[in-house]
Amino acid sequence: MDPIAAGFWGAFFGTAALMLGVALTAFIRFRRSVALLAGLAAVVPAAFVAAYLGWLTAGGDVQARVLAHASMAATAILSPLLVSLLGLVRTRVAFRRIGWGYAGLGLTVLAAGWTLQAQEALAASWAFMCANSLVLLVVAWRSAGAGNRLGRATVSGMGLLLAGLAALSWMAWHREAPWTAHALAAGAGMGYLMMMAAAAWSRFSYLLELSEVMAHGPSYDPVTRMRSHSETGQLVGDIFFHREAEARPVGVLAVCVGNLYALENLHGRAAFNHALFICAGRLRRCVPDTIEMGRLGDDGFLLLTRSMEDLRALDQLARQIRDKLARPVSLSTSREPGRMEAGATTWIADVGIGVLPTTTKARPAHAVATARAMARTAWTYPARIAFFDAQRGQIAELPQDAPAPQPA
Repeated sequence: MDPIAAGFWGAFFGTAALMLGVALTAFIRFRRSVALLAGLAAVVPAAFVAAYLGWLTAGGDVQARVLAHASMAATAILSPLLVSLLGLVRTRVAFRRIGWGYAGLGLTVLAAGWTLQAQEALAASWAFMCANSLVLLVVAWRSAGAGNRLGRATVSGMGLLLAGLAALSWMAWHREAPWTAHALAAGAGMGYLMMMAAAAWSRFSYLLELSEVMAHGPSYDPVTRMRSHSETGQLVGDIFFHREAEARPVGVLAVCVGNLYALENLHGRAAFNHALFICAGRLRRCVPDTIEMGRLGDDGFLLLTRSMEDLRALDQLARQIRDKLARPVSLSTSREPGRMEAGATTWIADVGIGVLPTTTKARPAHAVATARAMARTAWTYPARIAFFDAQRGQIAELPQDAPAPQPA
């Protein structure tokens, strides 16, 4: 194989491997159905290309039979996945019916192919695969016209798939194909994988958002993707009120952003919401899963923990949150969808953090109010972190190398 062609195919298989790795990670941690879809969308095209490049057999009639079977297997596996990705299948029963239908059609074409010569069987399988791809392209086009947000990505992916199929089929009958044919096939394949990965991620993010909405209902805040104000109050009650007689330690950490309202006055509500969205996303990424989070007013967040390890490391967590939220961010000041990614102004969050280790014997409202007051007081400190100094009986700045405050 030409070195340039080998480079293109190396990029293709590298893209497939990367997509498979991401799918395996998502399979372990998140939505397994969508991860399985993305994994199959990476593995099946890679195996299909390997067969068409002649890596599985030596050639001749055996090669033609292998290609015919590979074509039908790829069609039977990927077609139901594409239909599911478009959201046209709502139930598992319907998905299974479509899968069994494609399996039956594939076996019928293969059985008919065994009555023909090997090259004729390959031509029949390839014709069925291309016809099915055209049908799916039309379905995706109509779905995009009906407002399906995944339709456009699927249309682009199917167009690239057809281009890649045409190049691979020409290469199957002309083994001495120039590197340009390899480049066209590999480029189309990479484009198809990237389009399918984008569509799968869009589908995954939609399902993740839907699961949060279904779990929390009206208590879900769509801006921060956290508990809303009322749900945070319920969380505080659940943590502080318990049936046990002895007091248990609780860590309360309040985060307040002091310049959100100034940002709104200067650039409008869209910039305010964008900044709040960015701060919430950064906060979710740096906070351990053992810590509960929710909204605290319009400009802050409340973190609660009963884990002893998290209690001992409250000061380190506060510093980590401060460093994470204080990084500059480019905010959009436009509500137009096409201009949201274009940052119009650079903004740095003025973060204040209040650290309050306490116990379940404390009044919940008093504990939350104290932590929030400390967070607002922390705006005046260089370290931007405050705690309650029991020896002096007042709010103080948390020293840079101080040990974690102990519950009062």
